[in-house]
Amino acid sequence: MIYLNVFTFPNEDKEFDFFMRIKRKCYDSFYPFKILSRHGFERIDFEPLTILYGGNGSGKSTALNVIAEKTRINRDSIYNKSNFYTDYVNMCEMEIETDIPQNSRIITSDDVFDYMLNIRNLNEGIDQKREDLFEEYLDAKYSQFQMKSISDYEQLKKVNTARSKTQSRFVRKNLMDNVREYSNGESAFLYFTEKIKENGLYLLDEPENSLSPKRQIELMKFIEDCVRFFGCQFIISTHSPFLLAMHGAKTYDLDENPVDVKEWTELENVRTYYEFFKRHEKEF
Repeated sequence: MIYLNVFTFPNEDKEFDFFMRIKRKCYDSFYPFKILSRHGFERIDFEPLTILYGGNGSGKSTALNVIAEKTRINRDSIYNKSNFYTDYVNMCEMEIETDIPQNSRIITSDDVFDYMLNIRNLNEGIDQKREDLFEEYLDAKYSQFQMKSISDYEQLKKVNTARSKTQSRFVRKNLMDNVREYSNGESAFLYFTEKIKENGLYLLDEPENSLSPKRQIELMKFIEDCVRFFGCQFIISTHSPFLLAMHGAKTYDLDENPVDVKEWTELENVRTYYEFFKRHEKEF
């Protein structure tokens, strides 16, 4: 499914005209001006799965955030904007194939990190509660409690429960499921599967962060299925060889000047992996 069909960024001439119109003042930064134009990156023609590839500083995350701002899709983490950010976004143009669904969103590394941090904090609270329940279980099971009035009814139930169950079953009955069963990588993967729904436009900024190679492959399959069966469109910034290899992806190489569309096997990062393992193939 294609919701966003074309997106254009201002070229060097348009940026120059803008700077000639503004009042002369000292600014620390003109970001995001001069980031994409220096690579001649002016237009994206989207497929259901489009990838922005490039090294650090290539502008792939900048492009993704500008698209998110222009399309007004949902985001969780706050994005710091410069003095000229709104001006730049207003100079961009887009062509929409069909209305962008309301559940569409951008998912950044900060979103995933915050989610994992919340899980960790929750775990710490659960660990404390678990220790309290261990003590409560032992006190109840081995107490000499006798019910004397109706006000003791709840305590009676607790004692009877403790005496009829093992310690682990008692704790499980009184405690929410142990979220520590998920590692950081599993929590990160879970975040994507929870946030990505049917029929939506999703912008993913380096989703491989915090994911093991095995989890990256699982995410790759999940994204491919969402595109093929569930009406989703993805725009992804990445340099992960696993995600770059996704079936049917159209990949823009932002390390080229001007930016060019390439096959994933032509990309420098992928070639580096290939050559490394090729040199060591006899060791496998």
